[in-house]
Amino acid sequence: MKKTASKRVSKRKPAASKVTEGARTGVVKRNTTETQIALTLTIDGTGKYSVTTGIRFFDHMLELFTRHGGFDLKLKCKGDLDVDQHHTVEDVGIALGEAFAQALGDKKGILRAGYFVMAMDETLAVAAVDLSGRVAYAVDDQVTAPLVGDFQTELLPDFFDGFARGAKANVHVKTMYGRSNHHKIEAIFKAFARALRGACSRDERMREMLPSTKGLL
Repeated sequence: MKKTASKRVSKRKPAASKVTEGARTGVVKRNTTETQIALTLTIDGTGKYSVTTGIRFFDHMLELFTRHGGFDLKLKCKGDLDVDQHHTVEDVGIALGEAFAQALGDKKGILRAGYFVMAMDETLAVAAVDLSGRVAYAVDDQVTAPLVGDFQTELLPDFFDGFARGAKANVHVKTMYGRSNHHKIEAIFKAFARALRGACSRDERMREMLPSTKGLL
């Protein structure tokens, strides 16, 4: 499947949030009639995680995302899974993106952009991220099965769409080739984590400078 999109306006209520002083940490509480999410993210973490979304394969992807990104993540989502997985997957993406945006603050001194090519056995995936302040995403996952574990695979683009909107970022992920649908999705999440890790990294030479000639991100 391949989906590409740009700006889209959400009608949901904005999340309550805060930025912790002195640390690149974002805290999001997002409550709608469809999902209730509590999330704490630390960018400069050690790969620790506690993740519960009610979708075990999705939990696994978020856990390995956290470990490969070197982040710390506490996430609990209670969603209307009796209806569908869509609201849970999309809203977790939005909340996670918002947490990154909050944790990065004014973005001074960060690299801003990152990419990574991830090999996983017979599968190869690539991810590129630009924390540009503009919203766009592109997903080409090459997944052919409707379910991997308990995860509805058609929702993978919705997660990255949600993240891009929450973080106000460009997110591009693509499976180059592979056989296993599990490996295709897992390689994408690992590549995404490492691309984002690079984009969030600090450049000490430019610690007081915004990585843009516009003067605004």
